[in-house]
Amino acid sequence: MHCRFVPELPIDQQNMFAIIGIVIVFGAILGGFLMEKGPLAVLVQPAELVIIGGAAIGTLLIANPLPLVIRIFKCLLGILSGSKYTKDFYLESLKMLNDIFSFARKSGMAKLEEDVENPDKSAVFSKYPKLIKDHHMLHFVCDTLRTAVAGVVPPHDLDAMLEADIDIHHHEAMLPAKALSTVSDALPGLGIVAAVLGVVITMGALGGPPEEIGHKVAAALVGTFLGILLCYGVVSPIAANLEKSIDSEGQFYQMLRAGLMAFARGMAPMIAVEFARRAIPHDLRPSFKDMEAACKGGAAAKAA
Repeated sequence: MHCRFVPELPIDQQNMFAIIGIVIVFGAILGGFLMEKGPLAVLVQPAELVIIGGAAIGTLLIANPLPLVIRIFKCLLGILSGSKYTKDFYLESLKMLNDIFSFARKSGMAKLEEDVENPDKSAVFSKYPKLIKDHHMLHFVCDTLRTAVAGVVPPHDLDAMLEADIDIHHHEAMLPAKALSTVSDALPGLGIVAAVLGVVITMGALGGPPEEIGHKVAAALVGTFLGILLCYGVVSPIAANLEKSIDSEGQFYQMLRAGLMAFARGMAPMIAVEFARRAIPHDLRPSFKDMEAACKGGAAAKAA
């Protein structure tokens, strides 16, 4: 029995899942605590949060250079914006590849080389502003076409070049997620550090009233609670979300690779685009009819 793929959700609904998940985590924990008649005020320990949060940020700064730290915060904002790799985005990309390949077939490879050298001024590339806004994707496509037009690199060597390019980009893109995973692994230990400091303070107040000692013990245990909660309930899931987003980007480049390599081997434009379509994940893959309608529609509009 094969699993059926879940239909793709609109981006605005995808955006909400990360927020909803965080709300559920904190809501379930605080709700269960209140159901057991726990005093919510005892969990409000700003000093413990300063110790754990400050130490976590310091750990992040120690382990990573500043440019990577900036990328991490940009990636965190990207989680709320949702993934751009939707079925419509893939369909638009297939249409772009078809237009490029058809232009090369009709106008010649020499004319294509002129557009590849100046994609910002190209009539073909300028029709897809959302796609060429991604500078890495634009360079990936243009550099590959430039190499293919030169005709001095055999197809199997060109394919190896694309594979190496994708692997290097994927490794670099994974660095923010790995950095967050490192911070996540450190959070339980930092929670223990906060708890130990609370115990030290408690030991210094043993001669005081029992209520004061109880409050200090509770504050110390909250440190351990916060460290474990932030690790398994917030930071680790966010790192996993980033990894999935980066994997989605890698799948997109594999689609471009399949189409570009088919064209470099001399395939007809529509056949090369079909190679690209087959490299798209099943839950995001447009049907052949949708792809054909989009590509022929673009060609018809150009002819008109």
